Amino acid sequence: MEKIKPSMQSHDLQLQEAVFLQGHEQQSIIQRRITEWLILARIQFTIIREAWVWIFIMACMFPLTTLLFLKFFTVDPTPAVMTRIITGNMLFGLIVMGLNSMAQEISWQKHQGHFTYYSSLPIAKVNFIFANLLRGLIMSVPSFIILALIGQLAYGIQFHYSWGLVPVLLLTVFSVVGGGVLIGFWSPSHQLTNMLVQALMMFISFLTPVMVDMDQLPKILQWFSYIFPTTYAAEAMREVLISGWSGSVAWNTLVLLLFSLISIILILKKVDWRVEK
Repeated sequence: MEKIKPSMQSHDLQLQEAVFLQGHEQQSIIQRRITEWLILARIQFTIIREAWVWIFIMACMFPLTTLLFLKFFTVDPTPAVMTRIITGNMLFGLIVMGLNSMAQEISWQKHQGHFTYYSSLPIAKVNFIFANLLRGLIMSVPSFIILALIGQLAYGIQFHYSWGLVPVLLLTVFSVVGGGVLIGFWSPSHQLTNMLVQALMMFISFLTPVMVDMDQLPKILQWFSYIFPTTYAAEAMREVLISGWSGSVAWNTLVLLLFSLISIILILKKVDWRVEK
């Protein structure tokens, strides 16, 4: 018995040491992944910093033009109509930058072979994806805020700001940017991607409930509208800015979360470092 006890104690010490080393290894992996993401995020931020003026102009030009045109075109609009116009143009700016620009930029990088550089680095693809999502977020949020402020000044209304605006805003941006990033990584050719995102930009902005109410659209367009996250984003944005958080806003926010998760899962499956010849 005295010989067995030291043996059992030695086994316990070895087990504890193995558990400690495994935990230390997992911790070092997590730290390395975080460091990877921070480096990739800094690279994306540098790209934005070098071209922030053009990004700002592109993000605001089309939505601001449409916003002012509708201001001159509409006569004595109701508060509901004014809110729809402002939030619609906020989403228009998001579609321009988050869907259109991100898809074209990632597609261009893919077909120019830029991803070969990243594939040579010991980085996780998920970090590269989230760094691009962060870039889309940074590119899209400023125009969102600026168009909201200009819209209020132009139409002379005051939005109801509440805590519920934060999750609605973030999930709206991520769901749309996720779609743009997915199209960019999927891109079979840069020319096809350009045509596809341009067509999607116009269709989503003007033929789904972004600028107009659902009831104003033909039935077939109403059915098509449900496959786009902007439909739920527009409804959530309008309601949260008029009356604050509600059950309807919570439901639309949950749907936006689902769109965001689906886009991330599909991106992980579609990311290819190299273009197939």
